[in-house]
Amino acid sequence: MSFKICVIGCGGIAFQMHGYAYKKYAALNSGTVLSACCDIDINKASGFAKTFGFQKHYTDYREMLKTEKPDAVCLNSPVNLTAAMSCEILDAGFHLMLEKPPGRNRGEIEKILEAAQRAGQKGIIHQVAFNRRFIPVIDCLVRELRADNKPQDIQSISCEFFRVNRRDPDFCTTAIHGIDTAAYIAGSNYRQVNFYYREMADVIKGCGDFYLLAEFYTGACAQLRFCPMSAVRLERYTVNAGDSTWIALLPYGDSIDSPGRLLCYRGDKLVSEVTGQEICGSDEIFMTNGFWQEDSAFFDAVRAARQPACDLNSGLQSVEISDCIRKREREYCSN
Repeated sequence: MSFKICVIGCGGIAFQMHGYAYKKYAALNSGTVLSACCDIDINKASGFAKTFGFQKHYTDYREMLKTEKPDAVCLNSPVNLTAAMSCEILDAGFHLMLEKPPGRNRGEIEKILEAAQRAGQKGIIHQVAFNRRFIPVIDCLVRELRADNKPQDIQSISCEFFRVNRRDPDFCTTAIHGIDTAAYIAGSNYRQVNFYYREMADVIKGCGDFYLLAEFYTGACAQLRFCPMSAVRLERYTVNAGDSTWIALLPYGDSIDSPGRLLCYRGDKLVSEVTGQEICGSDEIFMTNGFWQEDSAFFDAVRAARQPACDLNSGLQSVEISDCIRKREREYCSN
């Protein structure tokens, strides 16, 4: 029995990462058909199809879905289009993987949730592409933490999230990764967050660093630093839990910490160290960066008729907090 995959959006991250995961999944799973891909830029669509082995390419996603009738749809869209397109795809009855952030604010998420609930009654599933949850280094960290500790044993989490010359006026659409990852590591929602900003209006309006001091419902505290115009690309998480301190160095593309490392210290001594390459058994960037794990988890869930844990509900609070940053609010308190 065939399993048909269609992809909407063939630029940026799709071409750099997801495409290789789709191709690998088709190679490893008999019956998988890379049915079609779509982009409003026909050159991107045709190039993606040729590079990764898709049978057809389109510039109209509605035409593609109507013609191909896929078993799974991967939506790699700009954030301003994600909510409306997701609702349409779910209402049309297609299993959907949607990129992060799934929406810009609570209102957009609630609209998608309504569509997901309607679709869910018909057995249609969805997954949100919160990529860091699937990065081997983070996956290993969370498994180790859950094995040795209860969530309430985690005392603190810190996040350093640096980029180079990112002049986005809305960097929170990227920073949501750090917000979501800290909560995923903690195994808890945020209770309260305080925000601090260092604006760089002389560079571009809305650009600048921002800092979060937060408390989770488990009692753990978090400090998150987002610096989009630093001199280095890195993403690191430090966790104090029980008698251990864990340091997760994420690969983020081919950055200085690639392919990623996870270190554990006790009594000021290094007791374990493992690389992302060792964890996933590959040095391919789409593997060490979690895109294979993310995409294959979605496809496997569709085939098993099982709703993935990485759903809209699990990401709602991360969207709310990132929207606070967009609005330059000073405090967030969970209801």
